[in-house]
Amino acid sequence: MCCSCACTTPDAPRWLAHLAGDRIEVRSAGSAPADRINPVAVAAMREVGIDLTGAQPTSLTVDAVGASDVVITMGCGDACPVFPGKRYEDWKLDDPAGQGIAAVREIRARVEKLIDELA
Repeated sequence: MCCSCACTTPDAPRWLAHLAGDRIEVRSAGSAPADRINPVAVAAMREVGIDLTGAQPTSLTVDAVGASDVVITMGCGDACPVFPGKRYEDWKLDDPAGQGIAAVREIRARVEKLIDELA
């Protein structure tokens, strides 16, 4: 599989990189990134052996979206550049910041479904 994804959905890129391995190139960015990774996401990732020590949220760039085959967003609206011919999905999920670990697990389930679709 040769696919690249740009994800603005919190925590999705980390799940995608972990679960898909080198089958999918993952670009992670946000239209309004937080100043740090959500501590609940850190705990959820730690459960499966993903170490987010030192990870920092990054800003979405036009180049990242332009270089991706699939763009996963979470309500970024006009802040997300649109390129004809790309697959866009806007996931209707609550931001897991300030929520329990179940919110992060829900994102994992969406990522697993995406991987199956792209396979």
